[in-house]
Amino acid sequence: MTSEQKTAVVTGGLSGMGLAIARRLAEDGISVFVGARSAGDAGLVHDVLKADTGKIIAAPLDVRSRDSVDTFIADIATTQGGVDILVNAAGVYEEAAVIDHSDQIWNDHIDTNLSGTFRMIRAVMPRMKREGWGRIINIASVAAHHGMANNAAYCASKAGLLGLGRCVSLEGAAHGVTCVSISPTWVETEMLRRFIDADMDTTGQTLEQVRAEYAKSNPQNQLVQPSEVAELAAFLASDAARALTMEDFQINAGSLW
Repeated sequence: MTSEQKTAVVTGGLSGMGLAIARRLAEDGISVFVGARSAGDAGLVHDVLKADTGKIIAAPLDVRSRDSVDTFIADIATTQGGVDILVNAAGVYEEAAVIDHSDQIWNDHIDTNLSGTFRMIRAVMPRMKREGWGRIINIASVAAHHGMANNAAYCASKAGLLGLGRCVSLEGAAHGVTCVSISPTWVETEMLRRFIDADMDTTGQTLEQVRAEYAKSNPQNQLVQPSEVAELAAFLASDAARALTMEDFQINAGSLW
């Protein structure tokens, strides 16, 4: 199977790591479809994709809904035959102490980060098994390995991805289907920039000062970039990664968070 024949789906593909991965896969000649709740806004999609508008197709997708997931995948199957590469990058993040953790925050994290990934895998895996080739990449987090106060829902949802991935990799192994996860530390995405803006408002520090504080969270003293995550994802999606499955790859810059 050549790269020109492959079709990839990236959830959460209109921002952050998902967008970087979608663009990187498109560079390899892969037909890339991104799904996001915001993809129904044509103006937003055009503004985000810019020069990649002709290379990447965006469509509305809510991974919390089985109907939305199944319709999204069925529409791609109509034109492409199916999905060869799945990157699950859709996710939410909200902090709350356990004692103040509302059911809504908990349910949103589990339903999006964990159950949403499960729904996407369930939708694409039958065709991957029939074709004898497939790549499934879940974006987890170093939070899957290490706890952090005020992050019970997020840590639990990301840790769940590791268990899910192990089961999927075993079911796909005999059929040429791999399943791995990538666990980054802080990555300089739109979400992190929102945190930086909030810290600037709270502390009165400059952008450079707050950004430097986040960079200090790892021994390399540099924030991980979305493009660095995308390069690893592109390799894991390739034929060269055939034997890499049931594994989690931490992009942690030496950090525990």
